[in-house]
Amino acid sequence: MQGWLFLTFIMIGSLIGVTGLRQFFIEPLPTTALTATWFFLQILPLLVCLPSALRGHLKGMFFLCLISILYFVHGVLIVFDPALFYWAVAELFFALSLCAITALYVRKLREFNAAAERAAAGEPEPPAASE
Repeated sequence: MQGWLFLTFIMIGSLIGVTGLRQFFIEPLPTTALTATWFFLQILPLLVCLPSALRGHLKGMFFLCLISILYFVHGVLIVFDPALFYWAVAELFFALSLCAITALYVRKLREFNAAAERAAAGEPEPPAASE
């Protein structure tokens, strides 16, 4: 589980990095204060979920999965601008990776919690489904 959590933080940092590089160096606004404010507003959804994700809570990881879709949509919108194509591809890659990793983490955490509850209740392990 720690590996999934580590990959989640790598993807969050990468999304913040790509957004920051694009905002400050490729498409800066007229003033630095305005650029910094706009950058902060763009990464605010990730920052809101970060404390819960740091603890590895199910709800925080689920919301990170949903929030990554916002960055995916933004990447799709800017992928058609030839000047921003490679930045958009990077944003799309990191957003989709974050969505997939957090979805898998949520699934594994739910399976782990269900197994722990069964063990605490003294129930036997269900048989594996054969194909």
